[in-house]
Order: sequence, then structure tokens, then C-alpha cells
Amino acid sequence: MKYVEKVFEQLKQNNPNEPEFLQAAQEILFTLAPVFEAHPEYEKAGLLERFVEPERVIEFRVPWVDDSGKVQVNRGYRVQFNSAIGPYKGGLRFHPSVNLSILKFLGLEQILKNSLTSLPIGGGKGGSNFDPKGKSDAEVMRFCQSFMTELYRHIGPDADVPAGDIGVGGREIGYLFGQYKRIKAQSENGVLTGKGLSYGGSLGRTEATGYGLLFYVQEMLRVNNMTLEGKTVCISGSGNVAIFACEKAQALGAKVVTMSDSNGFIYDPNGIQLDVVKDIKLGHRGRIKEYAEKVAGSVYTEGCRNVWQTKCDVALPCATQNEIDLDSAKALIANGVKAVGEGANMPSTLEAIDAFLKAGVLFAPAKAANAGGVATSALEMSQNSMRYSWTKEEVLSKLQGIMVNIHTACQKASEEYGFGYNLVAGANIAGFLKVADAMMAQGIV
Repeated sequence: MKYVEKVFEQLKQNNPNEPEFLQAAQEILFTLAPVFEAHPEYEKAGLLERFVEPERVIEFRVPWVDDSGKVQVNRGYRVQFNSAIGPYKGGLRFHPSVNLSILKFLGLEQILKNSLTSLPIGGGKGGSNFDPKGKSDAEVMRFCQSFMTELYRHIGPDADVPAGDIGVGGREIGYLFGQYKRIKAQSENGVLTGKGLSYGGSLGRTEATGYGLLFYVQEMLRVNNMTLEGKTVCISGSGNVAIFACEKAQALGAKVVTMSDSNGFIYDPNGIQLDVVKDIKLGHRGRIKEYAEKVAGSVYTEGCRNVWQTKCDVALPCATQNEIDLDSAKALIANGVKAVGEGANMPSTLEAIDAFLKAGVLFAPAKAANAGGVATSALEMSQNSMRYSWTKEEVLSKLQGIMVNIHTACQKASEEYGFGYNLVAGANIAGFLKVADAMMAQGIV
């Protein structure tokens, strides 16, 4: 424990203005203390000091011209965190909140998430403080082309393979890939994942993160003698992850009663009509409040955080980081929540996680539960390498197997290192051990 405390104190001194990164590091590092007690050779090799320091951080300006002819300038990033088990792999996020702290927290989590998939991919993350919301397709295209004009020199199928994240969907991936191909003058399909089906994308990738979350939660419930059948589910968010988490939860017999966006949330006691949400969010990029105008009996409430005051059996936060704070966790516990599955990255604060675990709520941490997206991205990379495509059924079958195996690895590591059934500790330990072994084998690099 002293070694972990020493490394974390040094990390705080070196990164004083990066709260999200420090939060993620704290949640990970202190569950790893038993690992370092069992492996003193890790401390001698300075393994933890190297693990929490990115291998490379790239920061660059992104100039582009808006529709009025005015030059705009945003900031672009790529954090190449750890390549011990494979090329850097992680999404690009386009959102006004993007800064180095957020991307480092996401990159650190991505190392363990990618390790848990058992596929040969390292951890990275990137993005920009550009906001695609309210921009025309032409403006988004010009921004993406400018962004890729710098990023292209740092990525490649065997070096770093970005994907989508918040603000980066099929439209943005298409523009980014087109510019990469234009600059490189060759087709390297494996350089980006989340591509369209007509140019190297994988069937099942769109659904993967949301479906993967439900595969993991389903297994967590099964091990604890429960099912999703007949359960009431609250979901936050209404983007890709939330939509397909809702779809799979409904297919497994649950009743989903809430969804949200950054302005507020909808509550439908009869169960969310997903076709209406898809039309609003995927059809014309509208706001979730439109749902209440179209569906009788549903209610829209301003303030997205209030969604967690709703009574439910299962909570699936699928919006953004730190959306469930201690007060929200207490409200969920008081209302009888039985399980929480994180679909977004780090959506629960440390205090909220602690409250859930102390209350005996089953808790599926993001780095394990939302690994389905990156797992299927790696399957897309495999198909690109083979110049071959699997059927959707094959992809989703492989995904379900991966998610069940991740749960098994988390449970086994947690029990082996004395945490009992604690999937937070188990995910950190199981993910870390594979990376640690690779780093030890490759020397001091």
C-alpha cells in the first residue's frame, strides 16, 4: 500500500489541475495494492510509475472555416497511453468539455478495458473541444479534414487505431477516413473503426457498446440468481450506447422507463417507445423533450441528473462522466435498485461507487461493462486484416462470448485477491495483470 500511496501522491503533484485523471487513477490504483504485495518485482521495475504516465501526448491546433467564411480554431489531442499489448486503441471525442485531464482519464481506463477484452490492443484516447452540435455537415467535414491533416502522421493500422466516442459517429468517421486516405494515397481500412459498411465497417458495431453492456449485466445478474425479465430499468443518455442498451434490455424482457439528454429526461411508465427515440435522435438530431410531445402519458423533466430519482431495479448510466454523485446513489439505493451497469465512461463518482458496494448493490464498472464497443472495434480490425466480413450474428455471438469472459475474469481476480465478489476491484486487477506481464517482458521502455 505504501508504494501505491507514494505513486499516487507523486501523480497528484505532477498533475494538479487534472481532476478527472486523478479520480480515475485513484479508483484504479488503490485496488491494485494486493497485486504489488504479491509481486514485489513490479515495484523494483517502477511498473506503476510507468503505467500511469502516457507514452506520448500529442496536442495540436485545428483551424477550419465556418459557413460564413470565418476562421475558427480548436484544439486537438491524441493521448497514446500504453502499447504493451498492441497498437493504441481508443475513441475520439468531439465536445466542448474535452481537455487533457478528461482524455488522460479515458486513456488510462482504456488500457484496462482493452486488456480485459483479451484482444491485442493497447490504450489511447483523443479528440477536440470542437462541438459538432448545431454545425452543418459542411462545417463538420471541414473540421474533420483539418483535424486529420495533423492526426494522420501519428496513427496507422499497426500504430494507433482511433474510433468514435461522444460527438464522433458515422458521419465524422467517414470524413476522417476520407481525409486520411486522401493524404496517404492508399487504402488502410484498419486505421479507423466504426466505419460505414460500404468501406470496411463491421456489422454489429453500431449496437456493440449498448448490447455488450446488457450481455455483461445479464451475466452479473445470472451469477447472482437474477434475470432482467420483468425488471424496471432507468437509462440515462439517448445517444448510441443508450439507444442500443434500451433495445437489448427490452429484448431481454425488461421495461425501460427513462432516457435523457443534456437538457433533461423523459419518463414513460408504460415503457420507452424506442422507435420514437430513434426518430428524434438518429433521424433529425433533435432533443429528447420531443418524446413527451409525441407519446401520451410520458413526462419530460428539466435537469438530466434528476433521472436518478426514478424508482427502478436496474440503473444503466449511459451519458457522461460523474453523472451519478453520492446523492443520486443514495436516491437509487433508497428506491431499491438492485444493480447498476455503467454504459458511459466513469459515470459514477468514487463516493457513489462506495455507497453502492456498501449497500450490496451489484455494480458493473465501465471498464468492464462498456468494453463491448472496443471489443467489436477490434473484431472490425480483424476483418479488415483478413479483407473479409462476418455476419451480424457471428459478430454479436463473438461479442457475447467476450463479455461473459470479461465478467468471469473480473470475478476470478476479485476473489483471488481477497475482495470477494467486487467487480470494480476485479476489473482493475484482471486488466492490469496482463499489461503488467507484457511491460515486464519488454524491459524498461
